[in-house]
Amino acid sequence: MTVLDLAVQTLHAELRESYLETITFRDQITAVIAPESILPAARLLKTSKNLDFNLLAALTAVDYWPENPRFSIVYQFYSMANKAMLGIRVPLPAEKPELDSIDSIYPNANGHEREVFDMFGITFSGSRDLRRILMPWDWEGHPLRKDYPLGEEEIQFSFNFDEINLRKHYARD
Repeated sequence: MTVLDLAVQTLHAELRESYLETITFRDQITAVIAPESILPAARLLKTSKNLDFNLLAALTAVDYWPENPRFSIVYQFYSMANKAMLGIRVPLPAEKPELDSIDSIYPNANGHEREVFDMFGITFSGSRDLRRILMPWDWEGHPLRKDYPLGEEEIQFSFNFDEINLRKHYARD
């Protein structure tokens, strides 16, 4: 039995009804769990001697708009001792997308959670420092949401430089 099989078995046994499904795609295993189980799952993966997933390699989000659940938070946990990567996916609804922060277990989650908050508008309860990290603090909206309006700017070439330059918005004194 591989460490990934053991991880899936352990998560399933501990989380019970909160363990929704296992997805295997191109030899990569992803466990889909309910939002209320992210803290126990992260703690179990990190502290269990048999699993030892000691690194949060990635944390991001996916927007499936207009479907519901609209968002999925995707975690990639890595076990350096076992050289194994396990994915965890947590589906979230469109209205009030919120999830517990895991930065108390994996401190490097803070930066990832801030980026997801900034780009997708997903809130992480209990985060040490949840504020914008990429966009200005007064920015309206979340640019990686699929319903975010796209900005349109005409492509500038050498033949139309002067015409476009006249229409561009520059900061003026």
